[in-house]
Amino acid sequence: MKIVNMNYCLFGKKSAGPTILWGILFLFLVACSEKDDVSAIRELIKKGAELAEDHDVGGIMDLTTEDVVAHPGQANRLEIKRILWRAFMHYGKLKVLYPKPSVDVSAKDNTAACAVYLLIVKKDQAFPDIKEFYDDPKRWLETVGENADLYQIKLQLLKKDGTWLVKQAHLEGFKGLGFSE
Repeated sequence: MKIVNMNYCLFGKKSAGPTILWGILFLFLVACSEKDDVSAIRELIKKGAELAEDHDVGGIMDLTTEDVVAHPGQANRLEIKRILWRAFMHYGKLKVLYPKPSVDVSAKDNTAACAVYLLIVKKDQAFPDIKEFYDDPKRWLETVGENADLYQIKLQLLKKDGTWLVKQAHLEGFKGLGFSE
């Protein structure tokens, strides 16, 4: 029985093989982790939309950090609750429609940025074709933009104790040529 030392290559020199293997494994794990983080953030967006449709202000606030800030206006946690309540009273029963959110995760500091185009409509308003454009935000915007007011929300997120939370939100309305305050 011959024992082979894996630190040496065929030519008798010390091999970088194990180091490269560990490096590849590390990159794979980071990539998988980022993919899982992106999925988790998209699930957070989905949960937030469902809570908005249910007018659950407390549930929405559970998805945020204690020091959350909303823009424009630097609204703090209490002001955000008031804004949400007023919006829910204005719309009554509503639907939140959106295409696939873009997510950019920063593995080095447990933060992420996310942009979501969204449409908030009264519950009985129908947009039958937009579901097929979930993976194509540009086509989604073109389809709904002709029929409704659009918004873009940019989120800054923080991963705390393994859970993604919204730290900052910036809401912009669509003004015909793009999003601006």
